[in-house]
Amino acid sequence: MKRHYDRLETRSADERAAATAAILPAVIERALQAPAYAGSLAGIEPADIRSVEDLSALPILRKSEISAMQAETPPLGGLAPGGAGGFDWIFQSPGPIYEPGLAFGDWWRVGRFLFACGIGKGDIVQNCLSYHLTPAGLMFETGARAVGATTVPAGPGQTELQARAAAAIGVTAYAGTPDYLKVVLDRADELGLDLSRLVKAAVGGGALFPSLRAEYKARGIHCLQCYATAELGNIAYETIPDAGLIVDEGVIVEIVTPGTGDAVGDGRVGEVVVTLLNDDYPLIRFATGDLSALLPGVSECGRTNMRLAGWKGRADQTTKVKGMFVRPEQVADFVRRHAAVTRARIIVSREGEMDQMVLQVEPEAQDLPALEASAAEIFKLKSRVTANAHGALPDDGKVIEDLRSYD
Repeated sequence: MKRHYDRLETRSADERAAATAAILPAVIERALQAPAYAGSLAGIEPADIRSVEDLSALPILRKSEISAMQAETPPLGGLAPGGAGGFDWIFQSPGPIYEPGLAFGDWWRVGRFLFACGIGKGDIVQNCLSYHLTPAGLMFETGARAVGATTVPAGPGQTELQARAAAAIGVTAYAGTPDYLKVVLDRADELGLDLSRLVKAAVGGGALFPSLRAEYKARGIHCLQCYATAELGNIAYETIPDAGLIVDEGVIVEIVTPGTGDAVGDGRVGEVVVTLLNDDYPLIRFATGDLSALLPGVSECGRTNMRLAGWKGRADQTTKVKGMFVRPEQVADFVRRHAAVTRARIIVSREGEMDQMVLQVEPEAQDLPALEASAAEIFKLKSRVTANAHGALPDDGKVIEDLRSYD
């Protein structure tokens, strides 16, 4: 059985640098064919951009900018060289932000990650990522096709049906958010269903907490995580538990000081900035808002690309709860909608291996059921609302406080 997905994963440093020098000018030249980049990269000579150091001279592109660009030039903000008509799908993420996709091949490059999980021909993957508006479900489905696996397009929710289907079909692998697998397994236990054939898990869309990984290991499930976004596809992925995430071959990653484009020192935490080497949608220096750091050396698995230390939080206060982004702008929208609410603050924590979100508001006299219904509409998540005395919430500038431990 081959150990690596392809030859790209084991290139020497010199080979990788030479490949970067060859492909970056073409990517920049293609980007300049998009109206948005024709403006922001005006005067840039593609032949001059041949390394990560050369990239650092180009402007950062932030998610908030994409949202504004798309509002002005719908639906993709002028970032696609061939326009929106060249894509098979257009998805929507919170913001809203719209992302394109193609049905051809492994467009989001998830197959490389699934291969690292040991998933391939003969496996049946229960794909519990959403197929509704967001690209996550199709990202993993096209990746499964690339490695020859069969997919059960389950999506999230309807847990009893999920558990019964997994048992009846003989599912061997799970794809989805880290904590939903536990929900399915627990329901199967309650129903007396045999899911012992499920021995592989490829997770993303949230943090894989050590206690959760340990529980899956005790059940005989080999669980690895990837780091992916709707805009960029797969960015990095595990091959060995807790040994860092190897950067995908279809992107270039920089770690910069949050709020700037300046590289941080080796091993220091900074914001993840990604250049997508994709002719269809060549995002240049896209700031993810996520914090991470580079690990020294190469992986014991033999793959030679740089490794990320994993998710270290957000460069801003945006966080993920149950696989969904929760943003400060949404908290501000909530306050604007309710004249009686003067302040609001979200507290994110973990209870029983599940994400929990509490929305604290001021002042005390509030119709809590109505506020909870409004919060569910805005955040697309259920949350408990608590009313607090005037001045009770901390005056520290935070509107989202994440109490979860990532160690």
